[in-house]
Amino acid sequence: MRNSVLLAGLLLLSSYSIAQDKPWRKGIITDEFIYDKANFPSVHSATIAETPTGLVSAFFGGTRERNPDVEIYVSRMVNGKWTAPVSVADGVQSADKRLPTWNPVLYQIPGGDLMLFYKIGPKPSEWWGMLKRSKDGGKTWSAAEKLPNNQIGPVKNKPILLSNGNLFAPSSTEGNGWHIHFEVTPDFGKTWRKIGPLDQGKDTIDAIQPSILTHGDGKLQILARSRSRALATAWSYDNGETWTPLEKTNLPNNNSGTDAVTMKNGKHVLVYNHVLPPGNLAKGPRTPLNVSLSKDGIHWKAALILEDSPISQYSYPSVIQTSDGLLHFVYTWRREKIKHVVVDPSKLKLKKIKNGEWPKLKGYTAPKPENVPAEE
Repeated sequence: MRNSVLLAGLLLLSSYSIAQDKPWRKGIITDEFIYDKANFPSVHSATIAETPTGLVSAFFGGTRERNPDVEIYVSRMVNGKWTAPVSVADGVQSADKRLPTWNPVLYQIPGGDLMLFYKIGPKPSEWWGMLKRSKDGGKTWSAAEKLPNNQIGPVKNKPILLSNGNLFAPSSTEGNGWHIHFEVTPDFGKTWRKIGPLDQGKDTIDAIQPSILTHGDGKLQILARSRSRALATAWSYDNGETWTPLEKTNLPNNNSGTDAVTMKNGKHVLVYNHVLPPGNLAKGPRTPLNVSLSKDGIHWKAALILEDSPISQYSYPSVIQTSDGLLHFVYTWRREKIKHVVVDPSKLKLKKIKNGEWPKLKGYTAPKPENVPAEE
C-alpha cells in the first residue's frame, strides 16, 4: 500500500512538472475533470462558486442541448474530490409536457444562501428565469421560484455585489436581435428592476452574455460575446445605472461564451477562445481556450492556454478567485465532460497581445482547429 501511494505521488508530481514545462501552462496547479462518468451523454455551460463548505459547480446535461431531458446538475468538492453530478432542477411542466433547462449560474450570498439561477424554455428566445436556494452549500435545495416580470436573471455569467448593496446581474435577450441588459436586486432576489438594453453603438453590435469587471469608484466594464468577430465592451461610471454604447475590443471572438473576473489586487482576468472564425464568418471553432490579464480592461496580456487541441470544442468558461487567491476555471470539454483548472496567478508569465494576435512563443505552434461546431 505504501509503495502504491508513493508511486501515485510521483506520477502526480511528474504530470505537474510536465504541465509546467509545456508552453502557456505556467501557474496551473490542478487540471482535472469534475466527473469521469455520468448518466447523460452531453454537458455544457458550467458555473462555479465558493461556499463556506467548499466549491460547488453546476452545469446542464442531457441527450443534447435543447432536448427536453436536459436538467441542471450539481457537483460539490468534498475532501478534495468532486462528488458525482446530482440533478437539482428540471423543466417538467406537467405530466405530459417537459422543456429543457439552460445556463445555470451560481452565486454565494455573503453570509447567506447559495443561489442557483437557471432558465427553462424550448429555446433562448423563449426561455424564462428560475431560482433555487441552498442553505448547506449545495447539498439540498429549495423549491424552484420563477423570477417575476419576465426576468431572466444572470444569463450566463455571475452577478456581482456592488458597494451600494445591489446584486447586479449581467443578462441579455435573443428574441428580437441580440441585446444586453442588466437585472438588479437590492434584496437577493425578492424584488428586481431592469437597466437597458444597451445602445448597440455605431457598428450596431449584436452582443450577449456579458461579464462584469469592477474598476473602483462606481466604474464598471462589461466584456461580451458578439457576432462582430471581436469581443464587445461598454463602460459605466455610476454603478451600472447608465452605460456607454457598445464597441469592439481588439480581442477576437468566435461567437462563443466568455467570462471575466476582477481579482483582489485590481487586475482583471478574461477566459475566452482567442481565435478568429474562418474568412468573414461570425462563428468558428471553439478552440483554443485562452486566459488573458489586464490592469485596465483595455490592454491585455496573454497568460495561459487551457486547451489547444484541434478537436473543438472547449467553451462556455466560468472563472472565480477564491478566498486563498487562486483562480478556478470550469468549462465545457468537447460537450462530453466539464473541466476544472486551478491556477496560481502569481506564477503566470505574461506577454503582450499586439493587434489582437496571440503572441508567438518559441517551441509552440498553435494547432489548426477542426470541426466547426453548430451548437449555441
